[in-house]
Amino acid sequence: MSYLSIQDLSVRLRNGLPLLRKVSLDVKAGEVRALVGESGAGKSMIGKAVLGILPRAVRLTGGKILLDGEDLLALPPKTRRQRIGAKAALIPQDPLTALNPSRRIGPQITDRLVDILGWKRPEAEARALELLEEVHIQSPGRVMKSYPHELSGGMRQRILIASAFAAEPKLIIADEPTTALDVTVQKQILKLIREMQERHQTALLFVTHDLGVVSKISQSLSVLYAGKVIEDTDVRAFFDAPRHAYSKALLAATPKYTDPDGSLMPVPDNIIAAVEREVAAFDAQMNE
Repeated sequence: MSYLSIQDLSVRLRNGLPLLRKVSLDVKAGEVRALVGESGAGKSMIGKAVLGILPRAVRLTGGKILLDGEDLLALPPKTRRQRIGAKAALIPQDPLTALNPSRRIGPQITDRLVDILGWKRPEAEARALELLEEVHIQSPGRVMKSYPHELSGGMRQRILIASAFAAEPKLIIADEPTTALDVTVQKQILKLIREMQERHQTALLFVTHDLGVVSKISQSLSVLYAGKVIEDTDVRAFFDAPRHAYSKALLAATPKYTDPDGSLMPVPDNIIAAVEREVAAFDAQMNE
């Protein structure tokens, strides 16, 4: 059964420009689904729509977002926020900007437990210490009293992972959580996210532009271009035999560690032109 089911989700700028074009995808309980595509494809926009944090210049124009079988968009705003707060969480891209620089780490983990779930402060602090240990942070008591600038980028990202798992959500959206980290730390953080996801059996929607990461962490994926799902498949089938020409071009453009001196292969112009015609035809059909 799908824990998250997105059905014909459409999002536009207030001037009418489409950002998401009838996007449909499912994430089962305990599954990792990747969203891949180039910058501007709409990957992060899907996550923001699910979490109810779309920018003010953007509006939802159609579709359903079913979380644990309940359509979030049919709920009153206050109830919707409560449901999302209790059942879903975000691991953001940049840990330095995601954490409040003027507050200590402890309250930034515990506030969600206290304010949304009604935990007592001592209970929430004990849970925060457990989570910091679970994400392999040494001296968690000291870290709880630290400010973000006193910690490394890798530690800050581990704290955001701990915070995301604090309330035991059944869905986590990870929005390119390794982009701001160096390669060595990226590998550690990916391993940690996978460990936490498996231990807690969380549905994970993983936003990335890195197909190498997709092969390591996910079971299924959706390929997006200009806010439209171009291909929806399981990971093994995608890497063995992608169906769409754009998907094949993305794979061909991925640098290969076996050929470090090889030339980079950009997506050919004729493939881009073909997929843009496909999107334009889809828009025309929607507007009929």
